[in-house]
Amino acid sequence: MDIALSVLGGLGLFLYGMNLMGMGLQKAAGEKLRKLIGILTNNRLMGVIVGTLVTMVIQSSSATTVMVIGFVNTGLMTLSQAVGVIMGANIGTTVTAQLIAFNLTDLAPLAVAAGVGIWIATSRKRAKNLAEIMIGFGILFIGMDMMSSGLKPLADNPIFSKIIISLDDPFLGILTGLGLTTIVQSSSASIGLLQALASQGLISLNIAFPILFGDNIGTTTTALISSVGTNRTAKRAATIHFLFNLIGTIIFMTILREPIQAIVLRLSPNDVQRQIANAHTIFNLVNVLIQLPFAGLLVEIVKWIIPGEEDELLEGGLKYLDPRIIETPAIALGQANKEVFRMGKLVERNLINASKAFRNRDEGLIDKVFSQEQIINRLEREIMEYLVDLSNASLTDEEHNKINILMNIVNDLERIGDHADNIGELAQIFVDERLEFTDDAMEEFDNIFGKGQEVLNKTLDALINVDFDKAREVLLLEEEVDFLEQKYRANHINRLNKMLCTPSAGAVFLDLLSNLERVSDHSSNISLYILDQLKGKDVKNKKS
Repeated sequence: MDIALSVLGGLGLFLYGMNLMGMGLQKAAGEKLRKLIGILTNNRLMGVIVGTLVTMVIQSSSATTVMVIGFVNTGLMTLSQAVGVIMGANIGTTVTAQLIAFNLTDLAPLAVAAGVGIWIATSRKRAKNLAEIMIGFGILFIGMDMMSSGLKPLADNPIFSKIIISLDDPFLGILTGLGLTTIVQSSSASIGLLQALASQGLISLNIAFPILFGDNIGTTTTALISSVGTNRTAKRAATIHFLFNLIGTIIFMTILREPIQAIVLRLSPNDVQRQIANAHTIFNLVNVLIQLPFAGLLVEIVKWIIPGEEDELLEGGLKYLDPRIIETPAIALGQANKEVFRMGKLVERNLINASKAFRNRDEGLIDKVFSQEQIINRLEREIMEYLVDLSNASLTDEEHNKINILMNIVNDLERIGDHADNIGELAQIFVDERLEFTDDAMEEFDNIFGKGQEVLNKTLDALINVDFDKAREVLLLEEEVDFLEQKYRANHINRLNKMLCTPSAGAVFLDLLSNLERVSDHSSNISLYILDQLKGKDVKNKKS
């Protein structure tokens, strides 16, 4: 029991330290991560480099691959790009094993003490990120030391010796590695456990080698589980990860094991911990070198395994957002901005449809306006839920501010959608009661609608491009709409007084003016929120 407690406790600290260190690195390099993903092209070698660097930062190939599946699922990354990143992730994850092999246990308490000291002494974000990295580094090695110490009594246990000897069977070794990594959901942790066994002289490289291969296959289960419920392309990305590691294991077990094992033994003849780390690194490097030229074939194989055309996302479903991307907040925030813009374009189209439905007395288009409003409402709920989840991630103050701005923008867009729906209802009344407008009234409706649509269109341009000049233009145009609304309201009341139109038609016209003026007001609010990013503070006098 004491052995189990020590090993489990040490493993828990190891995982926690690795995650804490990864979180600190990720926060320190959050914006750089977004730029790394941004430079991705169909050049698979660049994808390998990016996958390696990102995994070195977040300290988990599984996390990188899950992130990639999220990117593919939202259209941020193509399947061709994903192949290179997945291969690179396998190289990046070997850094943890190399770090462990340096056996820096004596420095661990100092790293934790220094990290906690920095954390307490400063309020600066960068310093706190550095503190997290140091604390995570220290806890990782303290956990490693606990595992090693806990395993020490097993050296004299005959039952354990028999179990270890049985692992000399390569197939059984692969299954052991696969099962262990599937359970702990981290190849770095299972390889760390192997290194802890090696530090006590309980395992040799000959036994560790097939377990290493099993670890590499086992780490793909996280991505496979993550792909459940995603589109077809994302499922293919997860399958590529599995096939890549499976094919690599087959190649090494049948052809390359002996020459690679000989190289590893020559590099570090007396240090099994270092041998395991080097074997892990060389396996993944050579596997990438062998399979990278055939990446296109790998893509075709998974398309054969998972056949069919690319999934078409429903118009009303989230296109750019995926919970997996929240693990990389800087990228998730960029995707959220795209989704909010997409919602805005749907709102704009519904407003145009409502106007056409009114002008043409088109009942089919009126129904479309009503159904589209339901989609907009659902989008608003889903985006807001996503932004709330994202706000609980590790963010900078600036990122928190951007999320608050996006939440307010989503609310205003939903309100514009409501006004489009109101215009659709007025169109239905216009059709049902066979109402008529004078030519002057129709001309005024066309004028104010055209100006209101221009306000919304410029607002959306300002949103997607963070165009402060265009946002200022919106504020001026909104004043023009206010002026037109007052002018046309007075004109119409004058027509009513002269009995040029019926009271029922007059009420509908005045409601139309009110709704179009409110569309302009909410567009103005959005532009003010965009200008908040320039001013760095809240802009007052937003309209509700």
